[in-house]
Amino acid sequence: MENNGRRERYISRIQIFLLFLFLHQISMATSSSTTNNNGEKQIEHDQNVLQKHVAFFDRNHDGIVYPWETFQGFRAIGCGIILSSFAAIFINFGLSQKTRPGKFPSIFLPVEIKNITKAKHGSDSGVYDNEGRFVPSIFEEIFSKHARKHPSALTSDELMGLLKANREPKDYKGWLASYSEWKILHVLCKDKDGLLHKETIRGVYDGSLFERMEKEHSEKKKNK
Repeated sequence: MENNGRRERYISRIQIFLLFLFLHQISMATSSSTTNNNGEKQIEHDQNVLQKHVAFFDRNHDGIVYPWETFQGFRAIGCGIILSSFAAIFINFGLSQKTRPGKFPSIFLPVEIKNITKAKHGSDSGVYDNEGRFVPSIFEEIFSKHARKHPSALTSDELMGLLKANREPKDYKGWLASYSEWKILHVLCKDKDGLLHKETIRGVYDGSLFERMEKEHSEKKKNK
């Protein structure tokens, strides 16, 4: 029972984090199932993972995400009606016009998946380039440069060092966006020792998180 309760809290926290992540982490890209010599899943550098994340919410697969589809997507991963409703309005309002450059604003708040990288913010980790492509060497540098106590995990202080190192001059919005996504991820997903593990971060970057959560929620409903 204790393990189930712990898992419930973890999933709930991830759901809240996803809301913030979707608003700020606009530089992701699609992964493949290739592996390295250690058997770990790798992320292809020439694909756009953010499109995969957003495509999860494109429930009718037409390349456009409307608020009601965002709502359906959040419900699919186990979020409540209130959070799903808030996410649908807040996310689409924040991303719609950014992904529709030169077009007149629409009351239906559509998000065009093909233009999702246009919402990329500054002062980020650089793990994704301006085209939304994953850069493996930069991902590894996060840990080689900042993970001092544990080679594959970050402490709270090490995370702050990473954020400071990535700051661009006077990019206050970028500072806030990066601080929000990383600190929320650390607070919600750290282990009992306060460490944010490499594989946890990889789970965000490899584009598989939403699908995995939908599967887990579906299985949970079947077992009730």
